[in-house]
Amino acid sequence: MIKVQVDEDMIKQMYQDAINDRIEKLDEELVYWDSNELKRRTCMCWNTIQNNFFFDNNFPKIKIGGKWYFPAEETKQFLKEWLKDR
Repeated sequence: MIKVQVDEDMIKQMYQDAINDRIEKLDEELVYWDSNELKRRTCMCWNTIQNNFFFDNNFPKIKIGGKWYFPAEETKQFLKEWLKDR
């Protein structure tokens, strides 16, 4: 029998580094993101976003009319901290 051991901390760090690199490359100096940009930046579907962090009191968001907006810099910082705490 083959037994595989995985270092979860190492995987989390690699995942975080990859996300940080991706965010830096994609940064287009947007002041606000909409939900489509948030989905694109996180590579998550809307249901996953809602199930994981959307309703967190610290997640920066504002609804104008029927559309959600997310301040880009604050959202990036929240996502980095959120991932680190996972």
